[in-house]
Amino acid sequence: MLPEPDPALCRDLAADLRDAGFTAEAVRGAWGGAADDAIARGLRSPAARALGDRRDPLAVLGRLLVLGMPEAEASVDAALPRTGAAGLAALGLVAVSQGRAVPTALVRPQSYADADGTGQWWIASDLDEAALGGPLPEDHVLGVGGASLTLASLQLPTPARRGLDIGAGCGIQALRARRSVESVTATDISPRALAFTRLNALLNGVDGVETRLGSLFEPVAGERYDRVVSNPPFVITPRVDGVPVYEYRDGGREGDDVVAEFVRGVGAHLEPGGVAQLLGNWETRAGQDGLDRVRSWVESSPVPLDAWVVEREALDPLSYAELWVRDGGTLAGSTGFARLVDAWLDDFTARQVTKVGFGYILLRRPATGTPTLRRFERLHQALAGDSLGGHLADALAVHDRLSVLDDAGVAASVFVVAPDVTEARHHVPGQEDPTVIELRQGGGFGRALAVDPGLAALVGACDGDLPAGVLIDAIAELLGADAAALRADLLPRVRELAFTGFLRPA
Repeated sequence: MLPEPDPALCRDLAADLRDAGFTAEAVRGAWGGAADDAIARGLRSPAARALGDRRDPLAVLGRLLVLGMPEAEASVDAALPRTGAAGLAALGLVAVSQGRAVPTALVRPQSYADADGTGQWWIASDLDEAALGGPLPEDHVLGVGGASLTLASLQLPTPARRGLDIGAGCGIQALRARRSVESVTATDISPRALAFTRLNALLNGVDGVETRLGSLFEPVAGERYDRVVSNPPFVITPRVDGVPVYEYRDGGREGDDVVAEFVRGVGAHLEPGGVAQLLGNWETRAGQDGLDRVRSWVESSPVPLDAWVVEREALDPLSYAELWVRDGGTLAGSTGFARLVDAWLDDFTARQVTKVGFGYILLRRPATGTPTLRRFERLHQALAGDSLGGHLADALAVHDRLSVLDDAGVAASVFVVAPDVTEARHHVPGQEDPTVIELRQGGGFGRALAVDPGLAALVGACDGDLPAGVLIDAIAELLGADAAALRADLLPRVRELAFTGFLRPA
């Protein structure tokens, strides 16, 4: 267990790290992009080789805190003059013995960018597989990975009063939430994870984060929040002997039940207008499509909810099993690897699972009335940007604005083309008219839409001057089409283009 972090020591360590220039960009520059990318794949030797025998503070801290390699106590004292090796030991980050500081945790710099600007965090977490030299312990507290960065980028940047982070882990989501939420309650089943959350909040000078021990909604029974975020332990794990149960990724339920339980239960903990965002897996099981199963969870919530669910990828059972067996540090090709994969495949076969989807779930308790948003979609293309929170917030605002308008109201509205939208026209050689007209989005989800000439003409004419209905009537005259029929065709598509960010209400 980590000791309770001393606030003064955390302030000293932050000052030392700042003075050493211990940033994500500086560390990457010290050993190069290829070596930095290799660290994410569990290879630390390229970075260590690039540093060689450098003894400057950045090199010492890179080896000690990023790679998890022992350093001479004197070198650590010189690199961290306020904190020293003894201060790191008091924080539970190293063990000092015979003149050497041996890492017991990692502290990695993490840059971020959101609507309010850019900055740096230092995130402490447990040693990874490379530093341990083998599989992870079951109570491992994960650092900042791809999934946690994704969820951080998805968080709405709009202001809110009370936030809740369920399954806080190292605390990265709580730190991100505090950028726009006045206070955050962070919960986890792991006391060690909550200790890391408190340490990271202090290390980064973030106040207003309270920690509570417990599973899912148990620690906040009877309480409601304006914003809920969760990177829950959603990984589907066989419930059989011999399969490691990692706290950071396994919620102790069968299949995708932990995500289903969250979806059904979160509404009672949302204030009217409150939003919950989470990552999750869902199974295509016994012929029922995974997104349809998520839809059934939403519909069975005792509290009616708006829902926007995006599936980003889908894996077959074998690929899914291999992914998560490797994630635990078991080497491919070993006897143990094959045994664990078989356990996953047996579990999937028993429940007739043919595919596992991964994606994002956004749920909202309507401020008044009944839900008006039910959207379940697959977007497997590469994302156009790395910060989706603003895009999601804009989409919700547009939905709320247009959902109270009938078609006449939409026709009377003025729109402008979003600045990131481009148009591509594909022609067969020798033909004047295009065979395909495509609108492409440079931000958001990077959508690409094939459109007909009428819709392309409308989008091209949306410059914030004339209402959509006037433009459609003019286009109908140019095309020799019936204006009423063209309105009936185009106005629902205008709603869709506005929601997805191709058009913006002027």
